[in-house]
Amino acid sequence: MCADLAAPAPRTVRHWLRLTDDEVAPTVLQVEAPSRVEWSSLWPDRPDLRVVFSLEPGDGGSDVHWALYADAPLPGPEHTRHVARRVSTLVFADLRYTYGQ
Repeated sequence: MCADLAAPAPRTVRHWLRLTDDEVAPTVLQVEAPSRVEWSSLWPDRPDLRVVFSLEPGDGGSDVHWALYADAPLPGPEHTRHVARRVSTLVFADLRYTYGQ
């Protein structure tokens, strides 16, 4: 999973990064394989946002956690919920489904 998060650009095989109209593909800012990947913002209106994924070996796969980092002013609760929902959908649904889960 670290390899997929470290190369999230849209591709023809196992395409999982399905962006909405208000999103752009993230730039991978840092990779510490196999345990950490940091993305730039997917949202041009908030270029300060960063998503940091932590990966640990899990039962038959990887346990993935992510954290959102932002500069001040912090996003409001509605925007934070939107971002959380989108990151969770991309990783815990779209990417996960490509593994047959």
